[in-house]
Amino acid sequence: MFSKNYLKNMVLKVLKRVLTGLLILVVISILLFFTPRIISALRPGAPPVGYHFESPVYLAVWSGLEKLADLKPEIPPEIEELKNIEYKNVNGKPLQLDIYRPTDLTGPAPLLVFIHGGSWKGGKRSDYLVYLVAFAQRGYVTATVSYRLLGDAPYPACIEDINDAVRWLCANGENYGYDPERIALIGGSAGGHLAMLSAYGWGDRSDGEGNEFSGNNRCQVRAVVNIYGPSDLTTAYARNHRLVTDLIAYSFEEAPYLYSEASPVYYLDRNDPPTLIFHGTSDRLVPVSQSDDLKAKLDFLGVPAVYHRLPLWPHTMDVVKRVNKFCQEKMTEFFEEYL
Repeated sequence: MFSKNYLKNMVLKVLKRVLTGLLILVVISILLFFTPRIISALRPGAPPVGYHFESPVYLAVWSGLEKLADLKPEIPPEIEELKNIEYKNVNGKPLQLDIYRPTDLTGPAPLLVFIHGGSWKGGKRSDYLVYLVAFAQRGYVTATVSYRLLGDAPYPACIEDINDAVRWLCANGENYGYDPERIALIGGSAGGHLAMLSAYGWGDRSDGEGNEFSGNNRCQVRAVVNIYGPSDLTTAYARNHRLVTDLIAYSFEEAPYLYSEASPVYYLDRNDPPTLIFHGTSDRLVPVSQSDDLKAKLDFLGVPAVYHRLPLWPHTMDVVKRVNKFCQEKMTEFFEEYL
């Protein structure tokens, strides 16, 4: 039989090993938790480093290590807010847009049109208020657009509405103080998809009166910004994803042509507008390969393209303050060059 002292020593050794293992695990977890901020501090100007998974992002925000961007900023007195402007009516349903402009405009400014995300089935145009106000304070006129969601109608309703909104904005520059020959389309997730689809030329057609409305000439769309939006709905992952099949309303086997018709990459040519891309490498909803392939195709065609791969960030990364700040800085550089 073992003596009491022997058993006691064995228990103490086991406890010591367990406690040592837990301590090591805690130290490693703390290091991993703080590593993104440490690396980013050592690499000023580089894309901020993330946490790979969404749960650590939430924990970092909860603990105060990360701050959320102010998604509902107050409208400052130097910015005029023009809300609920109807650009289209579909069967009695008004589709509206909002415009934000500096009160001290002295001449036509470039127009930045923001298109919200939400998997084509949710979201609202005020979701991008953080960008709308910030860029209006920088001297731009900004606009945000509502469009029909899947509860109203499947594809192509959403892109028809975006094109009609762009057309309306093209015709009303004088009324609101912006230059219709200097328009940029900006969107995140589903909004990025729609921004690219419109800017690259979906639905090139005439209005029946001899006026052409192509993706490259319609209102002089000079630039497009894609924030983690899908560019190719024909990949094996995309065409089998519930969100995409809900958008198209047919399976890929039933209507493969609709999947290519709804994919921005199928409209690319060398005349497309310069493109700015942001994508997190840990995005599990829209794989980063979507933007990798988009950038490769734009480079092949010779279309100016700036691509920021943000390491270890998941989808909707720009709700985090330091990611949002980085995106705004890079958008400002991009707009100064191309608008």
